[in-house]
Amino acid sequence: MNKTLFTKLVNIFKENGYRLYMIGGTTRDYLLGLEVFDYDFVTDATPEEIQKFLPDAEYHFAKFGSVKVKVDGTKVDVTTLRVEDDYEDFRHPGKIRFVKTIEEDYVRRDFTINAIYIDEDFNVIDPSNGLEDLKNKTIRFIGDPEKRIKEDPLRILRAKRFAEKLGFKIEEKSQKAIGNLSYLLDKLNPDKIKEEERKSKSH
Repeated sequence: MNKTLFTKLVNIFKENGYRLYMIGGTTRDYLLGLEVFDYDFVTDATPEEIQKFLPDAEYHFAKFGSVKVKVDGTKVDVTTLRVEDDYEDFRHPGKIRFVKTIEEDYVRRDFTINAIYIDEDFNVIDPSNGLEDLKNKTIRFIGDPEKRIKEDPLRILRAKRFAEKLGFKIEEKSQKAIGNLSYLLDKLNPDKIKEEERKSKSH
C-alpha cells in the first residue's frame, strides 16, 4: 500500500476544501495486509469541483461521479460520494445524486467488507460493521441481499470471487439470496461475466 500516494492526494483535496477517503478493495486489502493493486478513493468534491484544481485528470465518466487521477505515475479512481436509484438494466443506476456524507454513500455499496472508509489520518470509519466481517472472514451484503443482487446481479459472481480469493465464507442470508436469484445472471452482458471470470483467475 502506497501511503505516500494517498497522503499526497489527500493534501491536494484538503488544500481545496474537500475530503478524500480510502474505500473498497483498497481499504479491505490494506487492512488485511495484502498487496494493493488498485486504488479507489471517494470524496465530497463533485467532478466539476475537482476539475478546477485537477484539470488534467480524466473525466470520461464524470456524469457517474468517477474521475481518474494520475499520482506519481499511478492512476487512481476518485469517485464522488453518491446515492443511486432506479437500476433499470440490472447494472447501472438510472438516477445518481452526489452527496456529502459517508452515511449516505455506504448504503449503495455491495458488501460490508468493501464499505470501510479510511480518512486522511488513517482513522477507520465503519458504518456497516465491515471490520467484524473481516475479522470473521465473512462475505455479507449490505442491507437486503436480494435488493443488492437485483440492482446488479454481477454481485453474485463478485461474492464468490471474494470468498475464493480471501478464503472467506458467504453468510447464510447472502448465500440464500444468491441461490434464489442466480437466474438473473442470464440478463447480463456476457462480456461482463467473462470480465468477472478473468478477475477470478488473475488473483
